[in-house]
Amino acid sequence: MCSVYRGRFAPSPTGPLHFGSLVAAVASWIDARRHRGKWLVRIEDIDEPRTLPGADSLILGTLEAYGLEWDEEVVWQTHRHPLYAQAIEKLGDRCYPCACSRKEAGERYPGTCRNGVAAGRDARAIRLRVPDDMSFGDFILRRSDGLYAYQLVVVVDDADQRITHVVRGADLLDSTPPQVFLQQQLGVPTPGYTHLPIATNAAGEKLSKQTKAPAIPPAGDPAILLQAMHFLGLPAAPAGSCREILAATLSQLG
Repeated sequence: MCSVYRGRFAPSPTGPLHFGSLVAAVASWIDARRHRGKWLVRIEDIDEPRTLPGADSLILGTLEAYGLEWDEEVVWQTHRHPLYAQAIEKLGDRCYPCACSRKEAGERYPGTCRNGVAAGRDARAIRLRVPDDMSFGDFILRRSDGLYAYQLVVVVDDADQRITHVVRGADLLDSTPPQVFLQQQLGVPTPGYTHLPIATNAAGEKLSKQTKAPAIPPAGDPAILLQAMHFLGLPAAPAGSCREILAATLSQLG
């Protein structure tokens, strides 16, 4: 693995950043800066039907307004389809075509395409075969609508960008074992993973676009940045601008 720390923040452009997004961005940025490493931003727009036009530019502008500046060129997943196709080709017969519905695939495994596509059915998706003793089952690499799946693209992107550390929410904890398995199958390094507590609303629901989490002010708000710092248990005191708050926090962390 690369000896230089390389972290990343990978938002989906399905809407503006909310407080939970800011928490994840701040945590990953601080961790990279503390290790004198690189912090990258990747736009995870692979799920094109859910992408909101202009959301990527809004997200990038908001990150800058909160002082969270990145070190290398931003990449968009929709520009990287050839890399994902190459990964599936590399996996070879460890993948198989699948015509299963989500319910059928969840039966693990009798009656599924794991043993071949049933007569009269069209295989449109591609799954990765997983050993039976794993805690998770065969998972999708390319969806039935032709789009590449999250588990594949995040592994390929992290490897291509030489990411060494991933700091993200605990809601993605269940995604980590399949991603580690896929990294092993592709022969790429496994980053170190840190999973953060999840910011929730008054009803105890994870802050997300699905739960209508309000957007943070895109022009930057030091008070909200301080709230994110306190949520993460980071030492932070009012110090003027967002950039000054981040600098003061890094100074206290040493």
